[in-house]
This record gives sequence, C-alpha cells and structure tokens, in this order.
Amino acid sequence: MLRPKERDQVEVYDVITFRPLRCLSVPNAGGFTDMTSCEHYHCVYIADYIVMCIHRVDVQGAITQWPVNDKPAGLSVNKAHNVLVTCRDVRKIKEFSSHGVLLRQMSLPGDVITPWHVMQLTTGQYVVCHGDRGDAVHRICLLSDDVTHTVHTHGGQCGSHIGQCDGPVHLAVDDNEFVYVVDVNNRRVTLLSPTLNYIRQVVSSDKLKWLPCRLHLDVQRRRLYVTDNEFKDGMGTSGRVVVFIV
Repeated sequence: MLRPKERDQVEVYDVITFRPLRCLSVPNAGGFTDMTSCEHYHCVYIADYIVMCIHRVDVQGAITQWPVNDKPAGLSVNKAHNVLVTCRDVRKIKEFSSHGVLLRQMSLPGDVITPWHVMQLTTGQYVVCHGDRGDAVHRICLLSDDVTHTVHTHGGQCGSHIGQCDGPVHLAVDDNEFVYVVDVNNRRVTLLSPTLNYIRQVVSSDKLKWLPCRLHLDVQRRRLYVTDNEFKDGMGTSGRVVVFIV
C-alpha cells in the first residue's frame, strides 16, 4: 500500500492475514499518482508526478528511479514485463523496460481526452479510461494494437446511468480480459466484458465510505482491492483499502 508521506511511504502487508510486515521509504519522492507490481522482476513501480519520474522498488528494498519527462498518471505492466506509463497532459503512452529504458511512445487518438490509465491485453490491444471534470466525454475505450483507432467503447456523456461514467480513473483486467473500472464520482466499480459491454456493478456506493480511486485484482485469489479515500478541500484526509471476493 502506498501513502503520501515523507518516509515509510510503502507499507507491506501479508496477503492472507493483512498483518503489517514492514515499511519502505522512497527517497527524493515528490507526489504519487499510481503504483503497480511486476511478478516477473519482483518489484513495484511508483509514478511521481512532481519529480516526473518512476520509482522502482525491488523485493530486497533497493530503490532506483528514471525520468519520464512528462507527468505520469497511471501505471501498468504488460505481458512483455515492460512498464506502460499513461501521460495524461500530453495524451501519450510511454513504454519502458523494467530499468527505465524508453522503448517507444504512442500518441492516443484525438477523442481520448484526459487519459488516466492504460492496460495492454494479451491480444496486443489497449484499454484506456479517460474523462475529467469539465470533459464532455467519460469513457473506457478498447484501442487497436497501434492505438490509432477505437475498436469498442463504454460510456459517453458524463452521467450516472449504467451505460455512463463520471470519472473512470483506474482499470484492472482478469485472465479472460473482463475489465474492472473505478468510477470515482459515481462511487462504484463496474465490470465490463472484453468488448466493453456492461456486465454488473462489482462494488456499489453502499460498500464504500468515501471515494474509490484505485484498484488491484489478485486473479489467483479472486480478490479485488479498492482504495477508499476521503478528500477535503482537494486534499486526502483519510483512507483505507476495502477487499472484495470476486
């Protein structure tokens, strides 16, 4: 778990008992937006929008960082074990090796405004969620493997109907490529089919105290971890992780 504080920012818990195990400090940190893990390299990656870099923390606690040269928003790891960084302001995906070598960068289609998080499917296609306050369109899009065109979409005009979104900010994908979406302002997590058809609400607002902002799917244990955060005057004041069986 990642917390915005000066030290011991990464808190490690036992996956079965949820017992705290240890804390790790990330030096030279500015501000965090996302964190993801890689089972292949046994490390976690943390996006820092102030320093505009990625912090890499391995299982022994060794910490390195590399520059993104744009503000990173969301992070994910693809099947090649590379890091996909969503750069919201410039509407790009940047793909890095595990140690920070820039492999390629791709511009998103013109109708994908304010992208928050991108994940690559085993087919090579990409799923992206986009839409912020003031944007007319809030959607989840399935993009071609070269991200030049949209294959399927869910959402459209901002709203609370089951076919709409209001702040889709984070994604998870299971082994069958069903998509879990955090819809922050509607205070829910929605499950979509591989073609982005609505399936059901996995987490409804009555299961949360505040606002869901991030999620992680443990496919092996069928557990969905959802952050539930309180904000006052634009600042995070309280938070917890809620665990659901899916």
